[in-house]
Amino acid sequence: EDMTNLQEDLDAREYEVNAGGGVVTVKINGKMEILSIDIKPEVVDPDDIEMLQDLIVAGVNEAVSTIEKTNAEAMNAITGSLNIPGMF
Repeated sequence: EDMTNLQEDLDAREYEVNAGGGVVTVKINGKMEILSIDIKPEVVDPDDIEMLQDLIVAGVNEAVSTIEKTNAEAMNAITGSLNIPGMF
């Protein structure tokens, strides 16, 4: 029951992660659903779309990594580091 409640709490959380020194901000929830992506106008260069794409990918990857780390730490606290395959 504690694990179920914790998982529900983790799923409901929202995270805001920055990439590229804050020029890209990704808002994501605990279910790893992207809620929004904010891009500062000064980073938008029509002649360098690849850089913008890289910044977005970096932001999304950092957001997912943050959630995975947070979830793993929270679950380890409740399970005592018991490894349950398929839990995440």
